[in-house]
Amino acid sequence: MPRSVNHAASKARRKKIFKLAKGSYGRRKNVLTVAKNSVEKGLVYAYRDRRNKKREFRALWIQRINAAVRAEGMSYSEFMGKIAAKGIALNRKALADLAYTQPEAFAAVVSSVK
Repeated sequence: MPRSVNHAASKARRKKIFKLAKGSYGRRKNVLTVAKNSVEKGLVYAYRDRRNKKREFRALWIQRINAAVRAEGMSYSEFMGKIAAKGIALNRKALADLAYTQPEAFAAVVSSVK
C-alpha cells in the first residue's frame, strides 16, 4: 500500500513558518529549519518585550516627571507623596505627558501640591 503523506497539511505548516519569516535576510526566509528557529526566537522576544515595554515606559515617565519637578524645586518622591496625600488622581503617564507637552499646566499641578 502506498504511503500517505498529507501534503496539504505539511505544506500549510511550512507556509505558516515562511510567512512569519518574511522579511528576514538570507537562509532565515527560505530554509525551513533555519526559518523555524528564527521565527521561534522572534516570537520569544516579542512575548518578552511586550512586558519589558511597560517597564521601559514607566521608567521614562518617572524620569520626565522627576526632571520637571526638580525644575520646580521639589524631588520626585516628595511630589508623588504629596500628590497621593492630596488625592489628585493623575497617573504617571498623564503627569509625564503634562510635563512634556504643557509645562505651565504641570507647574500649576506642582504649585497646587506644595
